[in-house]
Amino acid sequence: MSAEEIREYCISKKGVTEGFPFDSETLVFKVAGKMFLLIGLDSNPVQFNVKCDPQKAIELREKYDFVRPGYHMSKAHWNTIICEGRTSKKLIYAWIDDSYDLIVQSLPKKQKEAFLKS
Repeated sequence: MSAEEIREYCISKKGVTEGFPFDSETLVFKVAGKMFLLIGLDSNPVQFNVKCDPQKAIELREKYDFVRPGYHMSKAHWNTIICEGRTSKKLIYAWIDDSYDLIVQSLPKKQKEAFLKS
């Protein structure tokens, strides 16, 4: 899976913005101003960080050797996914969806209602 495919999927989601707040190589995707995915554009193979429920994060790391604790992130809440062609796009997209949904669900009630209505 390419970085461009991941980027296209992320920006297709409602309310997503993208930018380079850290450096010129790390593209960050946010929803409602909060990060849900970071991808290193120069990494080979493609790698990205996604937010994850802490218990699920541990389960995924135990099940898949290409899922690791989040690089430069809170190890409890973030996973690094290494795209070496050993899993389906469907599963990768599901992990991106989970990260996005965690952010949306964590918004304060009024902000979440406004976001969902827009």
